[in-house]
Amino acid sequence: MSKVLIMAAMAAALLVSACNTVAGVGRDMQAAGTAVKNTAEEVSR
Repeated sequence: MSKVLIMAAMAAALLVSACNTVAGVGRDMQAAGTAVKNTAEEVSR
């Protein structure tokens, strides 16, 4: 029974860390998109 509990805790930890990683990638992509937009606006002036 304790092995199942340990495995469940490990799986939960992996899922939580994966969500944080995906969220970080999303923020990075958003920052890159903002940089491209700002550069395009500066060039068009």
